[in-house]
Amino acid sequence: MKAVNITLTFNGQTEAAFNFYKSVFGGEFIHVQRMKEMPAPQPLSPEEGEKILHVALPIGGSVLAGMDVPQGMPQSISGTNFMVTLETSSEEETKTLYEGLSAGGSIMMALDNQFWGAYFGMFTDKFGIQWMVSYMK
Repeated sequence: MKAVNITLTFNGQTEAAFNFYKSVFGGEFIHVQRMKEMPAPQPLSPEEGEKILHVALPIGGSVLAGMDVPQGMPQSISGTNFMVTLETSSEEETKTLYEGLSAGGSIMMALDNQFWGAYFGMFTDKFGIQWMVSYMK
């Protein structure tokens, strides 16, 4: 297996979400494509055409990808069936990512030293995505 990457789906919020993620993680998008760039049997509305078809942000050795759900498909529902887990390299990196990504969201577990030996925290970001940040000491 080469890699396991995550694709997050949104209802028109992909660009805002990924600009936010980029501000926290740094780096540059390796791919950004809008709906208007795909061949379509029927013209898209200007609003639909500006939605994100695919965006990719490298993070460490992985890629966080995202897309807006196209019109006519079932809309994305933020749920509790997955969490994005970030394994960090230091307490400082853990704190920086935790504070940056949780801004405007809700804390599920405050960042702290845990009984299993990790500096760990859990939260839902302002776009409804659940995250775990962990540094194993």
